[in-house]
Amino acid sequence: MAKILIIEDDLTFSQLLEGFLKKHGHEPYVVHDVKSTFKIISQHNFELFLIDYRLPDGTGLDVLAHLRENGLNYPVVIMTSFNDVRTAVKSIQLGAIDYITKPVNPDELLMIIRGSLEKKEEKGQPASVEHEDFIKGKSTTADKLYAHIDLVAPTDMSVIIQGESGTGKEYAARTLHTQSKRNTKPFVAIDCGALSKDLAASELFGHVKGAFTGAVNDKKGQFEAAEGGTLFLDEVGNLSYEVQVKLLRALQERVIQPLGSTKKIPVNVRIITATNDDLLNSIQNGEFREDLYHRLNEFKILLPALRDRGKDLELFINHFIKLSNTELDRNVQHLSGPVKELLLQYDWPGNLRELKNVIKRMVLLTPTDTAGIESLPDEMILAIKQTPKPGGSDLKAINESNEKTLILETLIKVKYNKSKAAKLLNIDRKTLYSKMERYEIE
Repeated sequence: MAKILIIEDDLTFSQLLEGFLKKHGHEPYVVHDVKSTFKIISQHNFELFLIDYRLPDGTGLDVLAHLRENGLNYPVVIMTSFNDVRTAVKSIQLGAIDYITKPVNPDELLMIIRGSLEKKEEKGQPASVEHEDFIKGKSTTADKLYAHIDLVAPTDMSVIIQGESGTGKEYAARTLHTQSKRNTKPFVAIDCGALSKDLAASELFGHVKGAFTGAVNDKKGQFEAAEGGTLFLDEVGNLSYEVQVKLLRALQERVIQPLGSTKKIPVNVRIITATNDDLLNSIQNGEFREDLYHRLNEFKILLPALRDRGKDLELFINHFIKLSNTELDRNVQHLSGPVKELLLQYDWPGNLRELKNVIKRMVLLTPTDTAGIESLPDEMILAIKQTPKPGGSDLKAINESNEKTLILETLIKVKYNKSKAAKLLNIDRKTLYSKMERYEIE
């Protein structure tokens, strides 16, 4: 049983969620706006947050920012309508662990909750160097990537791993550690994006009792925890300027000084960092120290986006299907033509992480051996089918584009029940079929 906070302004939907979670043994609490969220967070601890993106007095991003600023590293699942999926991906970049689109499928929700709670339990455990949910690609891009990893892994050079959210930066960092001479020592990963300004220095360098309000015991920092091994700083660009100064000093002098202590502790760690953005832009904006950048950037590895990995995409799809079949006790062996076409055409803004989640959902919703289009998220179908609206003053083309979009949105709303769609659109079935054929809507 988990203590779950639901943040949702739709009263009917929040009541349904509350009842559903109680039925499955969880302990849900419900609030309806950002202000109430901040108040209840100060009074209770939760194991999971289900947050609607659009709220009356803000967005889910405001809640994520509050959690991060206060050092509250709770698992967060964003709930959003299908046309807000890009925002959901942005939420993941800011610390959400997953997202789910409305209308919510009950089986999918339970799967995401279970996965999120499992990830929470794994945090704080020693990092494993085995990753059964990843597979090497076979494209020219993948060959170049792994050649760079093989080249730099045995050295002690500091490495920056740059790539979009979901491209597997932590996996690349673990691979570097596994193939290094430090592989018998700890691999310690820190999400700098989840650390508040006040807690970051303590997390990295430790503190002594009484160093600040709430420091009731001495605490070792992650530099000491990684002694002899590898320290991975994910989203290093989020560190405050003051912490950047302390980090630079630690790298230059190979010593750290816990907060509130006069004692200097020698450290021997290899630093690997990761970032979504090009830190050179942060340097130009005065947000990141140039001298620290050069200390960290002895070697740079660029992780390609999934849309740029060519034939690797089919390899990853088949791999994630096999994993999901095993985990969910399914037997999906084939993809229908429309499903395969959509998976290969979609641009995957969330990269490998999004692909893995979509495939897992698809397998869950497929009771037979062949996955159909109904098992894929609505936002993917709409993203592929929806063509850009024409510019200029071609009124006919603009009207046709709007009509196609309306038909698609209506079909998705009624789960492709064409009789219901025709009724909602106030046209007969024959006219609907004719328009679907004209606009190439399957």
